[in-house]
Formats: sequence, structure tokens, C-alpha cells
Amino acid sequence: MKYFSILILFIGFTVVSHAQADLKRANKYFENAYYFEAIPLYESIVKKNNASEVVQKLADSYYNTGNFKAASRWYRYLSNKFGNDLEETALFKYVQTLKAIESYEDAYTVQRNVFKVNNDSEGLKKLDDEIKYLENVKGMGDRFSMENLKINTEQSEFGMIEFGDQVIFAAPSKEKGLLDFKYHWNGEGYLDLYTASKDSLKFGNSVAVGFSEKINTKLHEANAIFTKDGNTIYFTRNYYINGKKSKDENDVLHVELFKAQLIDGKWSNIEVLPFNGNNFSIEHPALSTDEKTLYFASDMPGTIGSFDIFKVDVHENGTYGAPVNLGNTINTKHREQFPYISEKGKLYYSSDGLPGFGALDVFVSEEKNGSFSKPDNVGFPINSGFDDFSFNINERTKEGYFASNRPGGKGKDDIYKIKETKDLKIEDCGQFIAGIISDAVTKEPLANVALNVLDNDNNATIIATFTSDENGAFKLPANCELTIEVNASKVGYQDKSRTIFLGKQRGMVNDASMELISLESIRKKEDAERLAEEKLKLENEKDRVKNIINSEREIVKRDDKLLIKVEDMRFDYNLWYMRKDSKKISNKVIAIMKKYPSMIVEIGTHTDIRGSASYNANLSQKRANSVLDYFLEQGVESSRISAKGYGESDPIVSCATEEACDEEQHEVNRRCEFVIKRM
Repeated sequence: MKYFSILILFIGFTVVSHAQADLKRANKYFENAYYFEAIPLYESIVKKNNASEVVQKLADSYYNTGNFKAASRWYRYLSNKFGNDLEETALFKYVQTLKAIESYEDAYTVQRNVFKVNNDSEGLKKLDDEIKYLENVKGMGDRFSMENLKINTEQSEFGMIEFGDQVIFAAPSKEKGLLDFKYHWNGEGYLDLYTASKDSLKFGNSVAVGFSEKINTKLHEANAIFTKDGNTIYFTRNYYINGKKSKDENDVLHVELFKAQLIDGKWSNIEVLPFNGNNFSIEHPALSTDEKTLYFASDMPGTIGSFDIFKVDVHENGTYGAPVNLGNTINTKHREQFPYISEKGKLYYSSDGLPGFGALDVFVSEEKNGSFSKPDNVGFPINSGFDDFSFNINERTKEGYFASNRPGGKGKDDIYKIKETKDLKIEDCGQFIAGIISDAVTKEPLANVALNVLDNDNNATIIATFTSDENGAFKLPANCELTIEVNASKVGYQDKSRTIFLGKQRGMVNDASMELISLESIRKKEDAERLAEEKLKLENEKDRVKNIINSEREIVKRDDKLLIKVEDMRFDYNLWYMRKDSKKISNKVIAIMKKYPSMIVEIGTHTDIRGSASYNANLSQKRANSVLDYFLEQGVESSRISAKGYGESDPIVSCATEEACDEEQHEVNRRCEFVIKRM
């Protein structure tokens, strides 16, 4: 048992030792930028050891070899586990990989959360500005046509430039016997410069041949640029002298700028430029149009970020000035590489520190008064979520080349031929509000209508004031994603407004046409409606009365009067008090009034012509009042009943004199009528 325990302890110690050795070896690969070799070791180690350092180096290794999908997976793991404690460089690369896989909202959320946790309002504003800027870049649409060249292979090709009727580009060595000599960064062969005729690009990779045996070595050569006379070449190469590579004290093999001259048809006098150094890299040369300035990328001391764009003066005697950093207008705290100067003096270069769509994007800056302007993203389809670089263009033909490791290509980096089809014009998203103001009745256009546009998303602030033209038309620009209200007013017309939401579609014309109603039309319409209503009411009333008359035997129509017909109500001679039988008659009228609660009745009493007119008028009014009092006593509302004595003024039988009518005719005239004034 004792020996068994010792054996277990020995095996455990051996496993631990192996794990420690693997981690040590992986870290050494990582430090030497041998990312291709480091990845499988870290993949094995992370299964048992998921410490943040191990996971981050695995993620960084994938990132540095352009496998952004795998890198994103491990950065996400780091973010979920360590949250806001994640290192700034890891957060940056995580965001870049999210963009590469087109998870832009997730990328912005990660950034926004970090700014919020750190109470970084300036960072939040900068992010919002960047998002808006990139939306404006997207708004341009595709500015270039592009074609993946048949010269591409499953490996990397990039850095193509035109040289007379030839093209020069970089690719892993195709020489037999050298393919096993791998570049540990990405596992491919070391780069050489190749050449092919421009006309042969459509025939495939087999047309390319090595550019020069003097220039190509066992290590890297790439990114060539030539003087206009074609007699001088600048290119990037690993520091390689007398068949040996030179590394720094950390065992890192840097790249340097070299120069060679064409003498008797051969490239000779190959020399390293004097401002190179063993402890940093200088790469990607570019010449100004007058060839007096040489631009390049470097991580030399004095850089703002990992790689910056520098320049040096090129003197006529073949010497060079001191390197000058182009400053923080061009450079960021991240990576700027692959400068190119166009015929018009524009600086094109790649950066992952400026507002972009992920990894390296191509940017352009114009030189003005000896300094470069704020760079702009060149847009789609040049830029993507992946590395887009080694851009160059002939501004006369609008044609050029660039390289990208985006999905859908043939290899890790592919060369694309491009042609610019649209000018670079980055603008805020804009739409239009347009329409015609017209008369709602005549349909005629209305000129000089006052129009106010209000921003309803900002406390109804007035953002524009204008008038319709002689044709009633108007059109004005407006921002996107805005809720606006258009108010129209004109003397003699009723005001009108219209609310419109402006979406994201650029250049969209939103119809804000309106028809205004004149005050005269409103008055005429109101009069017509009132008359129609009154007519309808009258017709309805007539129908109702007709129905009541047909259904109520006691209600009759005589001449133009509507009466409640009951027995004749008699009064004693020269008296006005109601008799007992008169009360019974009145009760019949009261019953009908209760049946029709809205009925209004007038008690009208009349006399014959015997006696004076004034006497008769007074007597009839007293009789009417007497009946009214009875109605009120029976609970009839005073608003529904009235009394009027007509005296002898309204006889049924006309009597010229007292003797002209007999007693029966006089009795007909002595009456009490119940006149319905309103149903």
C-alpha cells in the first residue's frame, strides 16, 4: 500500500510537471509571436486550467491569426467570467471580434456597459457619435465594385501594386523545398514578392513568378513600392544579413525597410534604411507624389499605439531625415498600418483604432496646408468586420487593389481588384418633407401658406419655418428618425397640422400635403347643417304629431291649431269660477299631458260679443286663470301650462251685431280651448 501511494504521487507529480511544461512552452511561443504553434497547446491546457491568463492568450492567439470567430468565443468566456475586470486590450479585441461576426449590437453593449460602470460620460458620447458616424458611412451604400482575383490561393496574397504592365504582390513562398519553412505566427510559408502581367490576372496563380532572386530570401519580403522611374524599390523584409536572421533580445524577429536599385536590369545595392532598428519593426513603405517623403508603419519608440504611421524626408543626396510620427489625428492607441499616397496626395491606410466595422478598416485623409485632415472610413464594400488592408487606387482610372481576410475568399488573405463608382460623401441621414397645400373644397393650390415644422421628440421645438410657393408646393430637408409635426395656417382658413415619423431610409420623401378649409366654407357648411337639422327635426315633429293625432282621439287639428278636444267647458253668466263639471273636463286634459311629459298647453278662453270688448277681455282672462290654478293644483308644472283670455277677439262664428247671431251661435263662441303649443 505504501508503494502504491508513492506511485500515485509520482504519477500526479508527472502530470503536473507535463502541464507546467506545456504551459511554459505555450507562453514562450506566445511571447515570440509563434501564435500558430501556441494555439493547440493552449487549447489543450485550457480544458484543465481556465485561468484568465491562459484563456486570454488563447483568445489573443486566435485574434492575431485572424480567426475572429474562435477569438470571440474565448473573449466572451473571459467577459462572462471576469466582467468589467477584463483588461482594456482584451475588451478592445472582444469588441473587434464581435464586429467581425457582425454582432454589432453586442459590441456596442459591451462598450456601453464598461463606460457606464466607469461613469465615463465622455466615452458614452464618443460611442454614440461613432455609431452615428458608421450609420452615415453605411448610408453611402457600396462605393466600389470588387472582384476576387483568380491569382489568389488557399494561402495569403496581399499588397498588390501596378508596376508598368506588371503587378507585384506578396504571397507565401512557392519554391519547392521551402514550403516546410513555416512562419510561426500563422503557420504559412514566409512571404516573397511575386510578379505577373496585368493581363494574366484572370488566368490564376500559376502565372505568377518570383520577383527577384536577389530580393526574395528565406524570410519575409512584402509591400513593395517603386519610384516613378522604376529604378528604385522600397520593400519590407525581416532583418536578414549574410543568410542569417537577426532577432532582438526577446528573440523576436522584426521587419525592416530595405531599398534596392535596378542596375543593368538587375536589382542590386540592397541596403537596409538607416532609421531601422533591431528592437522594433518598420514596414509598409509609401512614397509621396514628389518622392520627397517616405511614409511607413512602425512600433518604434514614440508611437501612440501598437503601430503608427510615420514619415521621413528623402534627400536628393540619398540620405534621410529623422522619422516623424504623423500625430494623433492619424494615429490612435491601437494599430495603424499599410499607408498609401495617391496621385492627389491623399493618405490611405488601415486602422483598427478609428471608427470602423471591425478589425482593420481602410481610411483616407487629405493633406491640407502641410498636415493631414481627420480621416474618414472609405466605406463599403472595401471595409468589413475583418482585416481590410494594403489599399491603393489610381485616381485617374478609379481602379486599384486591396486585400482582406473576410469570409468567402479563397485563402486567408485575398487580393481584390476594385473600381470606385461613387464619391466619398459621408452625411447625416436625411429625408425630405414635401407636399402641396390646397383648398379642401375647390382643390385649388394655396400659395403663401405659413408652415411651421416642430420636433415632437424635443418638446415641440420649431425647427423650420417657410411658406408654400405659388403652386402651393413645398419641400425641405429633415433628419432621419424624428417625429415631426407640420402646422399650416393662412388668413381666412382654419389651421391644420400633420404628424409624420421619419424613419431610417435615406433620401425618402415624406408626403405632408394638406387640404385647408376656408372659414367661409365652414360657415356655409354649418348653416347648411343647421338648416338640415332643423328640417329634419320639423319633419320628425310632424311625423310624431301625425302619429299622436292618429292614435289619440282627443287630439285634433283645426285650421293651424292642434287642440285637445274635450266637452265644452261652461262658466256661469258673468262669472269665472270653475264649475264641478269643468274640473272633470280639465282632468281629461291633465291625463293627456301626463301621458306626454313634453307637451306644453295653452288654456285659451273666449266670450261672445255681448258686452264691451274690455269687459270681455278681462272676464276671459279671469276664467283662463281660474282653469290654470286648477291645473297647477293638480301638479302640472307651470312651465308646461299657460293661460290667455282672448275675449271676443277670436270667434268661431262671426257676429256683426248681438242680434245677428242667435243664442246657440253665441254659445259656440263662449268656449275654453286647450291648444297644444308644443308636443
